[in-house]
Amino acid sequence: MTERKPPGVSFESFVDKQIRDAEARGEFKDLPGAGQPVPAVTETQYDELWWIKRKMAREGVSVLPPALALRKEAEDTLEAAETAPSEAAVRRLIEPLNVKIRDMMLKPPPGPPLGLKPYDVEGIVERWRDRRAD
Repeated sequence: MTERKPPGVSFESFVDKQIRDAEARGEFKDLPGAGQPVPAVTETQYDELWWIKRKMAREGVSVLPPALALRKEAEDTLEAAETAPSEAAVRRLIEPLNVKIRDMMLKPPPGPPLGLKPYDVEGIVERWRDRRAD
């Protein structure tokens, strides 16, 4: 629709005329979803950042507070340590994690409390040996 509303014509009647003309030309035939019920409207409020959240999800990006991100990293690292091929690999996984945990413990919390303390590398290696023995 490129034509302008003529002066003196109410907006409503102008729009109604445009719709009637398009309908007469058959521009509304075979539209996707024609004859189907309208999808249910969600009860959630409009989120202005919906497009940012969708883009982040598509890109695999998450924005966690640093303490929660470190907790997640600790979970993943401990899981990786369980299946590590050697004691040295377990140590290479846990020791840098402990450095990050100590660093976070010495700073004021940027978000929720960390709730972690450095892991006992020898204890984790011992558990790793026990699982390998079984």
